[in-house]
Amino acid sequence: MKFDLATLRALIAGDHHADRVVPPSGFTAQLTVFAAAAMAFLAVFALALSLAAGRLAERWGEELARSATIRIVAPQDQRTAQTDAALRILETTKGVASARALSDAEQQTLLAPWFGPDLALDALPVPRLIEVIEDGDGMDPAGLRLRLAAEVPGAVLDDHSRWRAPLVQAASRLRLLGWVSIILIAATVAAMITLAANAALAANAQVIAVLRLVGATDEYIALAFIRRFTLRALSGAAGGAALGMIAVLLLPSASETGGFLTGLGFKGAHWLWPICIPILAGLVAFAATRAAARRTLRELA
Repeated sequence: MKFDLATLRALIAGDHHADRVVPPSGFTAQLTVFAAAAMAFLAVFALALSLAAGRLAERWGEELARSATIRIVAPQDQRTAQTDAALRILETTKGVASARALSDAEQQTLLAPWFGPDLALDALPVPRLIEVIEDGDGMDPAGLRLRLAAEVPGAVLDDHSRWRAPLVQAASRLRLLGWVSIILIAATVAAMITLAANAALAANAQVIAVLRLVGATDEYIALAFIRRFTLRALSGAAGGAALGMIAVLLLPSASETGGFLTGLGFKGAHWLWPICIPILAGLVAFAATRAAARRTLRELA
């Protein structure tokens, strides 16, 4: 039996007599619905984690790849002159879209989480920071370092490459982990439905034998089990996915202070992805029940 338009119509329309072959309630029904609902609920969070990690990797990759920082580490009486000299070099550096020295207030804001809001910058040897924004072509960090070393000995260029790559890699692996989790969840649903289908088929062995005696084909019998378990998985997964979407919706919204932990929700068109989870659960149930029915019907032949 293959999944085509005729099979889809048969699954939707069903057969009143064939449906009686599969018990409408009991252990297998409860197990199938519960397993599908629980796995769909977890799949929503795995999907949200994967998509959020993808957004995080893209944001870090785009923002940090186009920015750099120059620290002016010089005595207090030379700091202003070296800062101006570094800015003049940046004005003539190819690939630099803009550059500006951070004000005392901005640097104090950056240090406030560690030293408090009342920090006096004169009390600490805090270097002057210059924010550099690259254009689309990008700049040559090695060449800029050579110019700074020759003309501004107190300047240190940090293009963020040392710590940008590990962060982007970690976010990308977290995204991959989310997709792997979804695959494992689908495999778990398939295993649970296979066990439930095998139990239902074994429990109805005598009924199957009688159906064969009156002329029912194995395809007709298998379709009855496939339809019942597919609809159970579809309905259970729909309920679990709906609860998962509600739970994700109730998570705190994204904020700068919360960072990644408050950005686990879906954004825009990503809200359509959880709708695919019940469909995926139905397809998994169809394939798992079909395989179980074929194997068991051969054994009962």
